[in-house]
Amino acid sequence: MQKAFYGLALLLGGFILNLSVVQAAETVATRADPELIRFVRSVVEANPRVQAAQSALDASGAFRDAASRPMYNPELSFDAENSASDMRSVGISQTIDWGGKRKARTAVAESMRLVVEAEYSAARWAVVVELLDGLAQHQTGVERDVLAESRRKLMQDFADLAQRRFDAGDLNQVEFSLAKLASTDARIRKATASAGLAEARQSVRNLTPRIPVAEWPSLPSSMPKLPQVASNPQTLVLALPQVLAVRRQVESADALVELRRRERRPDPTISLAGGREDGENLVALSVTMPLFVRNRFNHEVSAAVAERSQAQQIADDVMQRAHARLISAAERYELSRGAWGDWELTGQTSLANQTEQLRKLWQSGELSTTDYLVQLRQTLDVQESALDLREVLWRAWFEWLWASGQVDTWLGRGTYR
Repeated sequence: MQKAFYGLALLLGGFILNLSVVQAAETVATRADPELIRFVRSVVEANPRVQAAQSALDASGAFRDAASRPMYNPELSFDAENSASDMRSVGISQTIDWGGKRKARTAVAESMRLVVEAEYSAARWAVVVELLDGLAQHQTGVERDVLAESRRKLMQDFADLAQRRFDAGDLNQVEFSLAKLASTDARIRKATASAGLAEARQSVRNLTPRIPVAEWPSLPSSMPKLPQVASNPQTLVLALPQVLAVRRQVESADALVELRRRERRPDPTISLAGGREDGENLVALSVTMPLFVRNRFNHEVSAAVAERSQAQQIADDVMQRAHARLISAAERYELSRGAWGDWELTGQTSLANQTEQLRKLWQSGELSTTDYLVQLRQTLDVQESALDLREVLWRAWFEWLWASGQVDTWLGRGTYR
């Protein structure tokens, strides 16, 4: 039953693909910022992986054109004999593509060109999503580094104040040591955050080494709801480059089976010769036909049929995985977006003045040093967790764009092709 379902999906693929593109264009109303679109376009156009995929696509087109040319060229012969009788002759021969092999070869090459075309789209999308993920890591790393610096300053100020209170006898040794440990921990966190920021910058520089960091665009602060097109995942799955590639592989395997069958048909050679022998004109016509007796090329057909079955199974597996990935990506995005909405609604407001209030309570003696440190750390940790959540939200959105095939739509269709 499952094979029948996927077989029907492949038959309806072309129609559904066009339908899904139209639906996506109508339902995904939110677009990325123009500055982000320009940045992505410049990076993708200059990326070596994308250029290599483009070269492969150009080569596949050349192979298709080569396959469409005639298989056999004519052969010219010249014979001369000096003996009891002088003989001179000129002949021309041509092998005829009797079995339609040229058409079958062209079909195979065209199917492979379509495979490479889908792989080219997949390569572009992979670079786009990798770049967007890198920007998310970098922007989060910048803000995490700022937060770590703020933590370091707070803890340093706290340690300095604790030193003065300890010298005045208002703070015991245990609390003073705790303040110094908190300051040391903050410096370690700052160094870790700075190292993480450097690593995040590298993930972007891997794709755009010549664009200064100051020219990197910011990601949107708010993320859209998932469009209604996500309610029909099958249409989106069929339009994905990786799914298109394996579907084209099945078509290519079908064409290869047909080619192997046609190669079992022998091609005749027709020869025409003319000349003179002992002053008399000679004309000769001959037809030769290879006899596929010792090798009937049956095993080549069997191998092609088995490879076609393999391609179909791989296609079914890729489609199932793509379907699962789309559903999971939508679920992760909705969960992350809901949590981020709760943070913006309540958590962000609650923490706005928390640090200053805690400081005043400690200085007035209403909070012990231990309680102050615990609550201050909790406040800073919640802010850091919020940064992590926003990065998760961004990356969940990019994952959904990839899994749903909406990368081009969100970045403006055709803006970086």
